[in-house]
Amino acid sequence: MLGWDGELPPPAVRTMEEMRPVLADPSCTCGDPLYFMYRDLAKSDADWRWLHAHHLRYDLTVIPPRSLCGEWVKTKGHYHPVNKAGVGYPEIYEVLEGEAHYLLQSKDLTDVVMIPAQTGDVVIIPPGYGHISINPSPDKVLAMANIVSTAFESEYGEYESRHGAAYFEFSSGELRENPRYPALPPVRKLRSKSGYGDHRISKGPLYNLIGDADALAFLNHPEKYLAVFSVLLKD
Repeated sequence: MLGWDGELPPPAVRTMEEMRPVLADPSCTCGDPLYFMYRDLAKSDADWRWLHAHHLRYDLTVIPPRSLCGEWVKTKGHYHPVNKAGVGYPEIYEVLEGEAHYLLQSKDLTDVVMIPAQTGDVVIIPPGYGHISINPSPDKVLAMANIVSTAFESEYGEYESRHGAAYFEFSSGELRENPRYPALPPVRKLRSKSGYGDHRISKGPLYNLIGDADALAFLNHPEKYLAVFSVLLKD
């Protein structure tokens, strides 16, 4: 499989029927699965035990290229809850193959951010932001890895109730506001980064960070890294 040379369990499959409520055109038809999720992976028993001991999970998501009645194929979208310190859990992604557009939106909808990422780029979803992942290519598969805390479950309800993210991205290049949201700010476009200088979190490849507790501590204890997160979303 793209970007992975370890064993793979059967994937969870996101079907068209599951995605229909969050599409720009809910009447769009497509008979194939839209994307595949491989959860809780490791290349060795030792790596798997280390991840679980540190309340972490390594996943892969594969999104084949597809236009859904003009809209680029995407993930469903979710928010993360807050931890015991009252700070939202973050998440870290790496593009293994292809390209991705990560569309982030703050919970209060005062900020919407698009982060384009290429193969090898690392993108951190900071606390307080929901997100979707978009494959903006007409012919390339997007394969991406992520590491996330196992201390919570993703929250899909906001995206479901509003029928998608704040904006829809179309193959024409258009970013169209979702009419089910209140007045929205324009989309800010940022480059992928993991901080800089003293305000740096982690660099890829993500899998190489397994075993490095300091490099991944921000995923369970984001309250200790607020200065770093503020850097990530600066223009």
